[in-house]
This record gives sequence, structure tokens and C-alpha cells, in this order.
Amino acid sequence: MSPVVGEIIGTMILIILGDGVVANVLLNKSKGKDSGWIVITTGWGLAVAVAVYAVGWISGAHINPAVTVGLAAIGSFPWADVPMYIIGQMIGGFLGGVIVWLAYLPHWSETEDTGLKLAVFSTGPAIRNYSLNLLTEIIGTFMLVAGVLFILDARNELTSGFGPLLIGFLVWSIGLSLGGPTGYAINPARDLGPRIAHAILPIAGKGKSDWGYSWIPVVGPIIGGILGALFYLYLWPAL
Repeated sequence: MSPVVGEIIGTMILIILGDGVVANVLLNKSKGKDSGWIVITTGWGLAVAVAVYAVGWISGAHINPAVTVGLAAIGSFPWADVPMYIIGQMIGGFLGGVIVWLAYLPHWSETEDTGLKLAVFSTGPAIRNYSLNLLTEIIGTFMLVAGVLFILDARNELTSGFGPLLIGFLVWSIGLSLGGPTGYAINPARDLGPRIAHAILPIAGKGKSDWGYSWIPVVGPIIGGILGALFYLYLWPAL
């Protein structure tokens, strides 16, 4: 299997399980309705772990343009492969959103709140302030990329063999600690791919896709991913 196909499948798995847990908590008449933030963050952490286990051996399981660009920025991934990886991740994010829509098909018409429907597919700010929302996404993705590199570092014998599971715990931790202001996209493909699905799919009473905010969960994670990778390469060894 080609690495790009691996990224499509891995990102699709991520979104099926990640957006799926959001749908379970937010949509009316779902059995998980109103089960809360702990359930959402746990579901996303497990989604990441499963996706990394699924395709790590195929593509490295970046499943996130911020990871791909961050690795390229420190010379750990070829820049020539970055565009196709990102395309694969976006396709996977879109397909994952479509599958979640299908899985919860009867629940869209039962849910009147258009904001909740959009929240299944994409993130949004608790307090809309673009500069501060951007900062939150930068900080969250900084922790993601730096944390992934810490966990997978060959010198870190404590994490040997548990990488995917620990990365899932890392995402769980980020959601619990930093997810409140923006919903912690920390991944452009996680937000933009499903947001496009929301815009295209015939969702009953879906409302707008909030394109005015959509650049925040794209630009912020890319900046944060590069900074996290640079911190790992240049500053962490000096501490």
C-alpha cells in the first residue's frame, strides 16, 4: 500500500472515531447525548491511537498536515512528499466526515441546533477572538508535535513499544488541558476535511459552515507544528 493511501485511511479512521464521539455526545436521541467533555476527549485520544496503530507501518501515520510540515521543517521528512501527504490527509478527513454523517443519519433531523451539527464536523471558538484563538491552536499543536517527537525519540527507552498508545494519551491530555477555548483542532485535516463535508452534504437544517473561522484551525496548527518540531530539534537537547 502506498504511504498516501495509508494517510487517507489513517485520517479517515481518525475522523470516523473522533467526529463520531462528538456526534454521539451532541446529537439528539443519541444514546451518548450530553455525556460531556470527558467522553469527547477520551474518544479523540483513542481515535488517534487506533489510527496510528492502523497505518503507522505504512506511512508513519502523520494523519495531520501539522505533523507532516513540522517533520519536514527539521529535515525528518522530504519536502517533495509533503503535498501528496496533505492531499491524502484532506481526502481522509472528508471521507471520515461523510461516514459519520451516514452513521448518524436519522439524528440530524432530530437536532435543531445548527451549531451542534457543525460542531460534529469542525471546531469553533468558545469566545470568538481570532488572534487569541490562533494562539490557542498554536500552543496546542506545539504540544502535540513536540510531544510526539519526545515520545518517539530513540533515546527515550521508557516509551519503547507503546508509541501509538502514548500519542493517544497525549491528544487526550491536550484536549483536557487546552481544548476549552477552541475545541483543539490541532490538525488542519481534522477540521477542514470534515468542514467541507458539512458544506456539501444534505444535512437537514445544517446552517452555515463558518468559513470565516476556518483558517484558524489550519494556520494555527501549521505554525504550532513547526515551532514544536524546532523546539524538539534545537532546544530540548540543550535543556
